[in-house]
Amino acid sequence: MKKLTIVTLILILIQGKSEAQHSHAHLATEIDSVSYAVGMNIANSLKSGGIDTLNFVVFAEAVKDVLIHNHANMEGQLSNTVINDYVSKAKAAKMELMTAEGRAFLAQNATKEGVISLPSGLQYKVINKGNGAIPIDGQTVKTHYRGTLINGKQFDSSYDRGQPATFGVNQVIAGWTEALKLMPIGSKWELYIPHNLAYGERAMGANIPAYSTLIFTIELLEIVK
Repeated sequence: MKKLTIVTLILILIQGKSEAQHSHAHLATEIDSVSYAVGMNIANSLKSGGIDTLNFVVFAEAVKDVLIHNHANMEGQLSNTVINDYVSKAKAAKMELMTAEGRAFLAQNATKEGVISLPSGLQYKVINKGNGAIPIDGQTVKTHYRGTLINGKQFDSSYDRGQPATFGVNQVIAGWTEALKLMPIGSKWELYIPHNLAYGERAMGANIPAYSTLIFTIELLEIVK
């Protein structure tokens, strides 16, 4: 029964790859359901690990080798190296693609009058220059701000809420922390923050996609403590 179940699963995998459309297997027995659940869990694990493309014929051969024939055509440590190298390359390629628009925006933005580029990649433009104290690590500040994507879509605004935001200098994204420690109280700056100084590869809800370059207008109102 075990071998029959594995072979059936392998056939489903192979057929599912080649058919333009497919219908779900009928889960008539408990072992059918277990088989489907195992396949689903493996697929979800692969996707979360950065693998969404496979040669299903070779994949099926590996499954049979391990579960039926009790041998493998690749040493275990080598298999881990192969997987890690592939995932690293796939992740780098995805990041290159996903950040292309942001990098192009920042490159062009850096040529505009009044825009200052820092070694970290953070860019800013002084709208109003304050003359108060400059926050340091560990302090809490009060600000008004507006955040948009580079396409102009707003995702957050304390102005719209009618209430300034108070938070620790070190409790915000890296681009904000770096800027705040350069801004005198009373300043109003526009920040252009590359993805690695913002939320990186994480999406923040439905409004901030992964790898987003962000634009913030910030007014630094006071140091609270």
